[in-house]
Amino acid sequence: MLSQASDSGRRIGGHIMTLFLFTKSDFLTTLLPVTLFALANAPRPYETRILEIILWIWIHILKFDISNQIQDPEEDKRNKPDRPLPAGRITAQNAADLRWLLVPICLMFSAMYGRQTLASSVCFEALSICYNEFGGHKAGLSKNILTAAGYTCLEAGATIVAGSSPCLDSVSARAVCFSCAVFATTLHAQDFKDEEGDRFIGRRTLVTLFPTFARISMMIGVPLWSFCLSRLWNVDSICSVTFIAYGTVVGGRFMIYRTASADKQSCKLYSLWFALAHLLPGYWRFFYST
Repeated sequence: MLSQASDSGRRIGGHIMTLFLFTKSDFLTTLLPVTLFALANAPRPYETRILEIILWIWIHILKFDISNQIQDPEEDKRNKPDRPLPAGRITAQNAADLRWLLVPICLMFSAMYGRQTLASSVCFEALSICYNEFGGHKAGLSKNILTAAGYTCLEAGATIVAGSSPCLDSVSARAVCFSCAVFATTLHAQDFKDEEGDRFIGRRTLVTLFPTFARISMMIGVPLWSFCLSRLWNVDSICSVTFIAYGTVVGGRFMIYRTASADKQSCKLYSLWFALAHLLPGYWRFFYST
């Protein structure tokens, strides 16, 4: 009996690890920033819903990541061999079955929080299909548009899950729109570390097509957005200078340090900057909201 229980525990642990590995690379770039954004942006957030917020975001990311990773597992064998498919932890068919099983689960979970959350989940699924199944990720422009739109759906849905209202208020809607704009114009920060693999498979991104311009855009865009967001949310002088200075360092790194390892580190620093930017609506609500 103890042996059977131990074997069952190991199998369950293995399955949980497989699910984690599908989404591992998105914890810093998506799960953390969107969770912080939801808590900061919701008009009257429920702290008791933190686990619900994280779970809602994570299952949507999981569904998307499985859909993305079954499209071209050969690429992951070269770039990310620890992912579940190249590592042999799950077959492509089982992964595809799980991907479609998660669709009704996400929709039912979202419906618990109202029509806008359900609409966010439906839109996210439609964008996921366009991005993965219809090949929207293969071209730089469509990849950026679809990714930014999908990110917006996650932020809108998670904000409603976090708050007491089934709808976004005007401040939340403005925060979501500006977050979408920031992400759409800086998300290629995540492509620098994958440049070699993208070139190998012929994927056209801003980084592979216009590498110098992509780096200049980060050097200018990150500090510029830091300034604009500080003004938008009426951040005090000390915090504004600190945020803008950090943004300048992050943007400058992409221009100065160009090795693969440096790009990975710059991407992590960018993710932290993006997470901090997501807290600014909460700053405004705390000091200025009536």
